[in-house]
Amino acid sequence: VAGPLLRNNRQTTDSSSLEGHYVGVYFSAHWCPPCRSLTRVLVESYRIIKESGHKFEIIFVSADRSEESFKQYFSEMPWLAIPYSDEARRSRLNRLYGIQGIPTLILLDADGHVITRQGRVEVLNDPECQLFPWHPRPVLELSEANAVQLHEGPCLVLFVDAEEEGELEPAKELIQPIAEKLMAKYKAKEEETPLLFFVAGEDDMSDSLRDYTNLPEAAPLLTILDMSARAKYVRDVEEITPAVVEQFVNEFLAEKLKPEPI
Repeated sequence: VAGPLLRNNRQTTDSSSLEGHYVGVYFSAHWCPPCRSLTRVLVESYRIIKESGHKFEIIFVSADRSEESFKQYFSEMPWLAIPYSDEARRSRLNRLYGIQGIPTLILLDADGHVITRQGRVEVLNDPECQLFPWHPRPVLELSEANAVQLHEGPCLVLFVDAEEEGELEPAKELIQPIAEKLMAKYKAKEEETPLLFFVAGEDDMSDSLRDYTNLPEAAPLLTILDMSARAKYVRDVEEITPAVVEQFVNEFLAEKLKPEPI
């Protein structure tokens, strides 16, 4: 990010002005309809966060196809941007964060460390920005909004027989200590956690996931799904205890489990 940054009034500021700030690095383009939809939401989130007193800034990294498109799109944004003409810097940021698609919003802490790559999901799930700066939660309840994270890497999904709000809490409490322990271990090594944790109840999203991965209808059902490798691991037992979950996770990380194809 180091170097000059643009404001939409054409004035420039230096990246040193971001010292002590949370920073959102926003990869987006005007030609992309989901980007334009997210930008409208993000403008309001930005306002809420700034008004709440947080030191926060967003840097737009354009994937527009012309400077004219960039200028038109950036005119709708109240934050900063990498100059469109600085293609080398924009490319470096895309490579640095391994951007595969847009829109992508990456949140950084004041030291420049990644808090979350899932800024898009967080902004859409938390319109009042009450959970800002959106540190990763150890266990997520599977929903349409966060299902995209199933494609980020291997995910442990505990399916339970729960239809009402609040019925997933016991399942979350069961696996949360294991998820927290794993997060802490990899954070200490400054590495990304190799496994995300979800609980899933009885709803359309869970049904679709079971159908797509050809899982049995049993509940509770303990699984690890690796979408990119098109592999699944299933532990179908009568009772799921913390010890069962921990053993399953450890065997997966030690590559002792035999995958089944998705």
